[in-house]
Amino acid sequence: MNIEVEKENLRLDQYLAEVLPVTRSKIQKLIKNGLVFVNDKVEHASYQVKIGDEIVIHDDLKFEIKIEKENIPLDIVYEDEYLLVVNKKSGMVVHPAPGNYSHTLVNALLYHFDLKSRKDPIRPGIVHRLDKDTSGLMLVAKTDEVHDLLAKMIQNKEVERKYWALVDGVIMHESGTIHAPIGRDVNNRQKMMVTDENSKDAITHFRVLERFANETLVECKLETGRTHQIRVHMAYIGHPIVNDPVYGKHKKTTDFHQLLHSKSIRFLHPITHKEMYFTSELPCEFQEWLDRLRNV
Repeated sequence: MNIEVEKENLRLDQYLAEVLPVTRSKIQKLIKNGLVFVNDKVEHASYQVKIGDEIVIHDDLKFEIKIEKENIPLDIVYEDEYLLVVNKKSGMVVHPAPGNYSHTLVNALLYHFDLKSRKDPIRPGIVHRLDKDTSGLMLVAKTDEVHDLLAKMIQNKEVERKYWALVDGVIMHESGTIHAPIGRDVNNRQKMMVTDENSKDAITHFRVLERFANETLVECKLETGRTHQIRVHMAYIGHPIVNDPVYGKHKKTTDFHQLLHSKSIRFLHPITHKEMYFTSELPCEFQEWLDRLRNV
C-alpha cells in the first residue's frame, strides 16, 4: 500500500492510525517488523512525517478496509457483461485512498454495478485512472479476468487513448512527440517532473487542433501512462495546460482546474475481439472557455 503524506508534525504511527482504519498497535507492530518505509527508508514510529513523504507498507491491510456503496450518479457511455466505459466528471476522485474512503468513482460503481473484479478491494474494476480534475473516458472491468486482459492490453500499448487539452501559448508546429522520463519532483514531492533520477520512461504525442491569440487546443495521444504525464510534458515544453493549479503558469485558477479531457478511447474488446471506439463531449466549462476565445 502506498500513501502520500498530507500533514506535518505528527509521529509516523500516529499519522498512519489517523488515515487508515487500522489500530495504532497494529501500525506499531508493522513498523517494528520493518514493513513500513518512508521515502524508501525504514523509519521508527517516532519519525515526524512531512507533507509529500511517500510511505509504503509491505503488508496486505485491505481486508481491514471496507469501501461503502454510494448512490452517486454516473455517466455510462457503454456497458456489457464484461466491462464499462465511464465518462468521469472533473472533480471526482477515481478510487479511495488513505484518509478519503468516500465520494469516489469506486463508491459509485459498487452501488450501481455488481463488480466481480475484486483482486484489489480498494480499486475494484479500475484498469487505469484519471486525475481528480481531469474529465472524460475511463475503462472499468467487471471481472478479474477482464481486468487482467485490459491491463495487459494497456501495457502492450493496444489501447488508444486521446485527450484534448487547452495549453498556454501558441504552438506553431502542427505536431510533435515529447519523449522525456517522469519522476517525483525532488523539491516538491506532491508534484512530478521530467528527471533522470528515479524516473520512468514517458512518451506523449500531440497535434494542434486550433490556435487562439495566446492559447492552443491540442490533441494528446498517450504511449505511456505516468502520473500527471500530459500535464508535466506540456509544462516541460513551455506550454502548460490552462487553469492547471499545479503545473500552470498562473496561480489563480477556477474551481474547474485544468482544461484536460479524455476525449476518445479505442481498443479491441478483450472477450469478443470486436473493435470498440468511444468519444465524449467536452464538459460545459471547457466548451464555454473555448467559445469565449473564439469570440474574442
